[in-house]
Amino acid sequence: ASVGETGTFRARAIARRMVGSSRRQLLKQAQGASARSVNSAANETTPLSNSSIPEVPEEADSTKSGEQNSSEGMGNIWLNFQSIWFGKPISIFLITMPFSVWAAKANWGAGWVFWLNFFTLLPLASILGDFTEEAALHTNETIGGLLNATFGNAVEVVVGLQALLKDEIRVVQASMIGSIFSNLLLVLGCCFFFGGLTRKEQTFNVTSATASMALLSLSSIALILPTPFANYYEVQDENVLMISRSAAIGLLFMYLQLLVFQLWTHKEVFDGSGVEKTDDEEEDEDEEPSIPMWMALLGLGIVTWTVTIFSDYLVGSIDEFCKESGISRTFVGLIILPIVGNAVEHITAVNVAIKNKMDLSLGVAVGSCTQIALFVVPITVLVGWMCDKPMTLNFPHFEVFLYVLSILTVSISVGTGRTNWLLGSLLITTYLMIAIGFWFEKVVNF
Repeated sequence: ASVGETGTFRARAIARRMVGSSRRQLLKQAQGASARSVNSAANETTPLSNSSIPEVPEEADSTKSGEQNSSEGMGNIWLNFQSIWFGKPISIFLITMPFSVWAAKANWGAGWVFWLNFFTLLPLASILGDFTEEAALHTNETIGGLLNATFGNAVEVVVGLQALLKDEIRVVQASMIGSIFSNLLLVLGCCFFFGGLTRKEQTFNVTSATASMALLSLSSIALILPTPFANYYEVQDENVLMISRSAAIGLLFMYLQLLVFQLWTHKEVFDGSGVEKTDDEEEDEDEEPSIPMWMALLGLGIVTWTVTIFSDYLVGSIDEFCKESGISRTFVGLIILPIVGNAVEHITAVNVAIKNKMDLSLGVAVGSCTQIALFVVPITVLVGWMCDKPMTLNFPHFEVFLYVLSILTVSISVGTGRTNWLLGSLLITTYLMIAIGFWFEKVVNF
């Protein structure tokens, strides 16, 4: 399926393919080395004379060859399946899985439970992205975009819903807005900074960036709406709940329109039409899936179920962890939890920026913010409505002000379509200042 570089929904999948140390390239290198070793071993054996080789019927030879190719194909498929799980350096953290369960069952303490499950979720988020990409490669451009839109922020959705069902509404709000701060300021700032260290200036598609910032501005209006009608602490106020739920429906409707815009009516704007591509980029777009569709869907189901289990342990330990460590729940939600779902994508976006693919880099960083603001946040509000949980968009005023100012700062930074390392440093410094402020923020719990 042809995929564009500036689209919101396929940007992370394409960026992962462009990173030189990707799982697929390592697997191809390993398979190539294995094939060369087999061929060299065969060449080193003593050749037999033609007279000593018995004649084999042609039909029997073709049957044997077909069986051998079939067995080799299945072997490669299972090798590919295993490589998705264990083929990247971050997969080393999978070793913490049994210890995470053990810590929760044996009451090791909230600190052990929190950090072990935190490190367990890091590789699972990356594996979920790989299986999503494999499933998308079996489909056309539209269905592939929908798959990436659905599972692109699956970890944030699962963690948010787990916290919501446990009445950790402060954690849910903080993790949602914290993910946006992380992508919008820290990740984008690192992309501008490290990409600009070796270049005087970098350029990108200002139209796509402006559209994403306009959508984020719409989400800021949804956060401002509830504040005049009730104080932050009056969470049961019917006006606040009704306005928040109405705004959530509006944001979700806007997200559906964004899907239609990018995948149907204006897909030629995002598919890279008219742009000359290098041989490597053409090879990436024509890439074939390495596992069957049923195996990709099976992997998606297994990883999602696993993420649900370990996120439940993680969320369940937050309250005691904050009491033991003295860290506020706001800081945990805003700064620590966003790392779980986006760590690998953060590194990928920076690597792509270093390769001077700024449109793709912005698609990862800003596109993820758009999905969280227009999809993940409204989903948590509507699920809270169905489960009779007072999840609202009435965030603390301090966070709303910083959210609006951050969107304004980034909008000014991307307004010219050109960037340099100084703008990157500005965004990183903004994020660090906000993180320090949130460390000292004390919000009354629900």
